[in-house]
Amino acid sequence: MQNIPMFTTENGIASLTLKEIPYTHKAYITIQDASQPRELLAECVDFCRAVGAEEFYATGHNFLESFPLHTTIYEMKRPISDLPETDACLFPVQEKTMEQWRNIYNCRMSGVSNAAFMTIADAQRHIREGNAYFVHRNGTLLGIGIAGGERIENVISVVPGSGQAVLSALLSVLSGEIAGLIVADDNRRAVALYERLGFVKTREISRWYKIFLDVK
Repeated sequence: MQNIPMFTTENGIASLTLKEIPYTHKAYITIQDASQPRELLAECVDFCRAVGAEEFYATGHNFLESFPLHTTIYEMKRPISDLPETDACLFPVQEKTMEQWRNIYNCRMSGVSNAAFMTIADAQRHIREGNAYFVHRNGTLLGIGIAGGERIENVISVVPGSGQAVLSALLSVLSGEIAGLIVADDNRRAVALYERLGFVKTREISRWYKIFLDVK
């Protein structure tokens, strides 16, 4: 299902993220400009419901503060110098191991706020970009992740207590002077791990609110 970057009505403009609906039945609405935000939101929810969404989340307008806060998305950063040491090793994902990696990703990220479902096309793109990894120690799979340039996109551990080793291994492939990542504030274990390894919140990216069906 394709996203709609510009969903336009007489009440305003919004972006609709519909890609998750076939997998999680969740729709994400970003209000860009609205003369009548409540009416625009109702139209967005109605449209998303019509194409299969059962849960609705929105951001982009102060009006949304009347709904329960779902999560706040933060950017966190730390210097790449003085990286924590680890004996964990990275193995790039290949076509023959892609499905195993994708299944781990979708299983582990299913309960994380605003996490995107990893489609086959998404996984193939990461393989082409060369930023998808397995993390092993002495033949044991510790976790997986996505990292490249100056950013870590995902850190996923599969062995309890291995989060630091997975993150440290992913940090080793970054370039530049600053490492950055994005995290939902209700993912408290991840936030605690990042802070323990020297990451600090540098900016608030967005606040997402849970929208009920009876928005009219």
